[in-house]
Amino acid sequence: MRISFCQALLTGAIILNLLILYYVSRAQQQMMEKRREQGKGLKKASLPVSGLGAMGNLVGGSMVGGVKLGGLEGNMRGPRVTILVREFEDFENYVGDVARSFLRQRPELPFLAVAENSPYPPLALPEGARLLVMSPSPDQPPQTHRPEFNVRTEFSLLVPDGVELDHGRQVERLIRELEGEGGGPVRLVAAPVLTRSSVQCLHLRVNLREWTATYSPAASGSSGSVCTALQGDAVVLIRTEDLFNLSVPLGRPLMSSLFGQTSLRGWKVKLLEGPSFSASHRPLFSSAHNQWKADSRLKDATNHLMRSFGLKRLILPDGRDQWFGCSKETARCFGTVRDDTPEYLYIERWTPPCCLRALRETTKYVINILESSGVRYWLEGGSLLGAARHQDIIPWDYDVDLGIYLEDVPNCDYLKNLDSGSLVDANGYVWERAVEGDFYRVQYSETNHLHVDLWPFYPRNGVMTRDTWTEHKQDVEFSEHFLQPLVPMPFAGITTYGPNNHRAFLELKFGEGVIENPQYPNPAKKRLDRSRTFGS
Repeated sequence: MRISFCQALLTGAIILNLLILYYVSRAQQQMMEKRREQGKGLKKASLPVSGLGAMGNLVGGSMVGGVKLGGLEGNMRGPRVTILVREFEDFENYVGDVARSFLRQRPELPFLAVAENSPYPPLALPEGARLLVMSPSPDQPPQTHRPEFNVRTEFSLLVPDGVELDHGRQVERLIRELEGEGGGPVRLVAAPVLTRSSVQCLHLRVNLREWTATYSPAASGSSGSVCTALQGDAVVLIRTEDLFNLSVPLGRPLMSSLFGQTSLRGWKVKLLEGPSFSASHRPLFSSAHNQWKADSRLKDATNHLMRSFGLKRLILPDGRDQWFGCSKETARCFGTVRDDTPEYLYIERWTPPCCLRALRETTKYVINILESSGVRYWLEGGSLLGAARHQDIIPWDYDVDLGIYLEDVPNCDYLKNLDSGSLVDANGYVWERAVEGDFYRVQYSETNHLHVDLWPFYPRNGVMTRDTWTEHKQDVEFSEHFLQPLVPMPFAGITTYGPNNHRAFLELKFGEGVIENPQYPNPAKKRLDRSRTFGS
């Protein structure tokens, strides 16, 4: 059989393509093997930071994220703990004294001062201590500013500024205590600074869904206190693997950041009754001005931490509140609501507590004015549903709804002239006719648009109706007998008025069983997980 020129040419082209594919595939395989080898080498190699020698890094051998971060194998055993100083101010600190104290007693221990940016004036550290700056630099590999690549011991000891080590046995005592806990919930051990009274053992409950962290006192025992958070001056020991498996292992303020994360994981801290660590530099700051600077930075750091953790409210052990969310002078915590589903529902959270607080304040204010003006009103829609379920705003709701008699509108000075625009009253509330439809709206402030909506109805042949309607399924006509009479109902901390048969009223608007079966406003976009609705 003769092969034509075209057939030969086609055969040659096919063979050539196969050869090219073979060599490309082989080259790619070699490159992947080379990268794997480089990756293995990177995990085992030491990382020079602030003059650290190669042998200085190859100590211990902790695990982070299931990956071995180095360590000497065989019979060569290095120090088991790294001293970490994170909480200090650049304008006045005693980090150099802390390093000298610890290295005098335990010169073999790695000592690392960690700062967000290069301190100015520079730290005067003794030989054997080093500084790690966490801010990335464009001329350095990422490992140089990441503490998890520079702490190679089994344990990490978090030491406050100005603390001194009297004898090496103090460190060993903490290690023995932590090892004695085995694999139980106690994952941190702490010792007080100066006296036991300088630190308080607390229980901390962080509820991310409600944007809230709650502190409460914890009882103490003869051998130590076990709790979920500490407040005050303490040295804390934690396994390095645990520390660097936290999302923000060395955030500031250190104690707030650390225990906010460990409590969410169910970890506990054991606070020993003694012995205490010494500290000759107390108070830390030599002048009222420096103390003011430190307090201001602490406040800024706390605000930043709360924002990054998504916490809007702290409940302190004495019951006082600290707020980190919106106010009358700032915008609300969420943007324009689309499809009846606020953005926070998509991240498995409910209405921020600062927003609920503003809604309650606005509701009380508006109702007081309606009642004093002789405007008949009743709880409507989701607000009535919240009152029926738990006498408050639904935890994921973003406004409050009140029905009013249209014929009573002229009785209220704030409502009767709103056709010509909005009105800002003496207390900063904004009264306006809503642009979305034929109803009224009262906003918390000109800046913060959390609001109460007032829906005007009028009776026609015994039926409460309106001239225009929205697309909400609960926006329907109903019999006036629900309002004759109106009955008192607890809501948002005050006594309000609602329909005389609220169950029948709600089931008319939302469907049978609506009180016992909570659901988000638009289940097609986001459904409520009823297995963890309340109290979870």
